[in-house]
Amino acid sequence: MAQHIARLSRQTSLLLLCDMQEKFRPTIKYFPQIIETSNKLLQVCKILDVPYVVTEQYPKGLGRTVSELDIGTVKPFEKTLFSMCTPDVTAHMKQRVK
Repeated sequence: MAQHIARLSRQTSLLLLCDMQEKFRPTIKYFPQIIETSNKLLQVCKILDVPYVVTEQYPKGLGRTVSELDIGTVKPFEKTLFSMCTPDVTAHMKQRVK
């Protein structure tokens, strides 16, 4: 069965980077490879002007986004929910992606 796959558009696309924090480094399998792949995706987003969102789960206790992840000047959204869909992030996404 053939399926139609739509083209991605920068106007309707968004990269979500969830809780890539120092405290998770020892507990997440393949963490260095995940960071490497995330950096590649970030570079593509920057080149193609695709927006991206970064979140940090309780950064006071779990630390900030790892330094080797090149998030540029984007300010991570701090959160305490186990979801990226916090009211702040959802409102930001609605503004960015039309």
